[in-house]
Amino acid sequence: MKHISDILDHLPKSSQFIDTHCHLDMTAYTDDLEEILNQAAANHIRRIVTIGIDLVSSRNAIALARRYPQISATIGIHPHDVNNLKNCDYTELEQLYIQHAKHVVGFGEIGLDYVKQHSEPSKQREHFKRQLDMAHALKLPVVIHNRDANEDTIKILRESKPLDYGGIMHCFSGDIAFAHKVLDLGMLISIPGIVTFKNATTLHEVAREIPLASMVLETDGPFLAPHPFRGKRNEPSYLLFTAKKIAELREMEIEQVGRQTTANAENLFKFNRI
Repeated sequence: MKHISDILDHLPKSSQFIDTHCHLDMTAYTDDLEEILNQAAANHIRRIVTIGIDLVSSRNAIALARRYPQISATIGIHPHDVNNLKNCDYTELEQLYIQHAKHVVGFGEIGLDYVKQHSEPSKQREHFKRQLDMAHALKLPVVIHNRDANEDTIKILRESKPLDYGGIMHCFSGDIAFAHKVLDLGMLISIPGIVTFKNATTLHEVAREIPLASMVLETDGPFLAPHPFRGKRNEPSYLLFTAKKIAELREMEIEQVGRQTTANAENLFKFNRI
């Protein structure tokens, strides 16, 4: 299916989906954000979680959540940006939550990135642990970034147990064995648009085999647009292509994928507080 309308033709009007990870504050959306949000709503995207990756984007995410009722925010510092984190930065993160708790549903994007290493790995591990502790103190679920750091990511998460408020392994890129380690921690696995790529056979297996009750969906917009938009700007409406592919892999209706993954996101992020 090359057009969203083809998918919509097979969806009941009551169908709902949640984009659990998008970066709506980025400049890629500056010129047409209202249009994107209206289109998402028309395409059954009930809610969008916009993600904080540093102090500026965390503030911007909250501003968007305050302005638009269908948006919720997370706060946190991405591993790329932890080299120079100070105590006052943690104080500001805490204050952001205290002042805007109604709109902040999670803590992250935090974690480890051993590919680009914009921050020293030792600093990444230090601040990953510290941010996990803060998330726990604030009683927030965590949104985890992991690139080529499977062993250390699982080790640190295990040491931080219990993850009383749950979490998501964002933009999952591991194999089924790693998926089981994540699930053993009681976390959810987020499937990105990469699952629509023909050569993403490892992710196909994960999307097919893990319990649907442990899955959520994301765009990671403006990045990682699904087929047939690969290489272009991603946006929340394109979540339907991800859901459609998962439905095909699992031999079920797309509406079932939407219903369960929406319930999973609602249970984790407690949108009923909003």
